[in-house]
Amino acid sequence: MSETLPAFSTVSDLLTRTRPRRPVYCLHPAIYRATAKAFVAKFPGRVLYAVKANDHPKVVRLLYDGGVRHFDCASLNEIEVVKQVCPDACCYFMTPVRLRGAAREAQEKHGVRHFMLDHESGMDSLISEISVQSSVIFARMAVHHPSAMQDLSIRFGAPSEDIGDLLAKIADAGAEPALAFNVGSNVSDPAAYRHAIEIAGSVLDPLSTEVRLVDIGGGFPVSYPGFAVPPISDYIDAVSSAQTALPLTDHSEMLVEPGRALAAAGMSTVVEVLLRKEQRVFMNDGMYGSFWELRFKGHDRFRVRCFRDGMPLEGPLTPFQLFGPTCDSMDSLPGAVELPESVRVGDYLEFSNVGAYSLAGRTNFNGHHSENIVTIGADAQ
Repeated sequence: MSETLPAFSTVSDLLTRTRPRRPVYCLHPAIYRATAKAFVAKFPGRVLYAVKANDHPKVVRLLYDGGVRHFDCASLNEIEVVKQVCPDACCYFMTPVRLRGAAREAQEKHGVRHFMLDHESGMDSLISEISVQSSVIFARMAVHHPSAMQDLSIRFGAPSEDIGDLLAKIADAGAEPALAFNVGSNVSDPAAYRHAIEIAGSVLDPLSTEVRLVDIGGGFPVSYPGFAVPPISDYIDAVSSAQTALPLTDHSEMLVEPGRALAAAGMSTVVEVLLRKEQRVFMNDGMYGSFWELRFKGHDRFRVRCFRDGMPLEGPLTPFQLFGPTCDSMDSLPGAVELPESVRVGDYLEFSNVGAYSLAGRTNFNGHHSENIVTIGADAQ
């Protein structure tokens, strides 16, 4: 799989040289590498990038270059993407729901050793496909916290009172038992991680089944306009202080699955203004494209700057409602965005921090789909 993408020194360079007709997804290699390096250096354990946040091969490779060696995968396809661009990376099949035969292929073809369950009904199918003696199976526990913009324990995770039995069954099957949980997506309060780790400790403390590995999931947030959150360091500090109370075996290790925190900052989306109706602006990308995650609870807009003739457009700002290009009336971005009053057809808008849940979720609705992906920066390749 080729990682070579068109490269430009700046967004202005891109616009001046190409004047693109379709949306352009701009990867910023220096930002991806720096973001990964900082998170890996700070977190006291194993950092697994949640590939679902942005599964583009170039993003995977850039995070690997920044020091990420472990990847949280939710499908066989994600494992294959990682292994094609980073053959020596370690993949983890961290979902309780898998296609039949996927666990077997993941282990036999790609050497995957880490799997997940959240109900005993999934035990037989998993252990029939893998070598349990060489595998680690995580029992996923449901945890809830009001600061999570999305509660990821609605669908996945066993009640805390069932975890002891599930861990015992994993051990009896011959695999190494481990514990996992996920406090949610875009968690706005570091206290959520202390809360979840305290629950984990209360669950593990009375058990005879020994646990060496605890996966605390993802949910580490990014600040957006109108959605300010504490710095990532506050979240990691909360985890570091809480983990000391966990009753784990010798050589224990914490795992973490950041997706947004690693993927968001390294990508921007450049769109063209197609139509202006007073304070309404229509663009060539929208809610069925790279902005699809704005339909969920949390932030409702991205930081934006405007370009005309390849140069940043300055001037007084005023709020605009933004719309995508499709014929669907729901193709409306939820938050008003301040743009220069003079914005007009043919101008371009660059939205920052769009790297998480954008490329991975865009659709081909109405035929509006772009594969215009480039790199930006002096070290763009």
